[in-house]
Amino acid sequence: MSSHCGEECPPPREAVLLFGSNQGRRVRRIRDAVDRLSRETKLLAVSRMYASEPFGRSHQPWFLNLAVRAATGHSPWGLLALAKRLEREAGRRGGARWGPRTLDVDILLLGDAVIDLPGLVIPHASMAQRRFCLLPAAEVAPGAVVPTYGRTVTQLLDACEDPLEVIVL
Repeated sequence: MSSHCGEECPPPREAVLLFGSNQGRRVRRIRDAVDRLSRETKLLAVSRMYASEPFGRSHQPWFLNLAVRAATGHSPWGLLALAKRLEREAGRRGGARWGPRTLDVDILLLGDAVIDLPGLVIPHASMAQRRFCLLPAAEVAPGAVVPTYGRTVTQLLDACEDPLEVIVL
């Protein structure tokens, strides 16, 4: 993790990001994006890969997902810019809501930050209702408290009623 701002840099915070893909060479695309992320953050944990039934639009290929816990000095907006850059580098070009995608990078958590602004919501607004988010996140940050719920990732997973299938690979 490189530092460009000397003593003015905020201390690193732990972020949990979720990577997903359901187009093309999914495993390679996700692994390449995690590798690129590791050049700008300090990876602390990487989950196993999960296959998940698509949410929102059922007539599309299943997604592969994994979660990463990383220490980052990026601001919330800087981390969002990094996530969007990783998506673009993987060939993502817009698309329908909940539709197929080459790569999706979501910020699930950033320390204890609570941000609700147009274009940036942290913690991820619907992570508590989505098993495909919670299973890999619980693997890398089981005790992380999701501040908008006051519960840990594991507690949210235990309470999750999402009926969609998620399988560890």
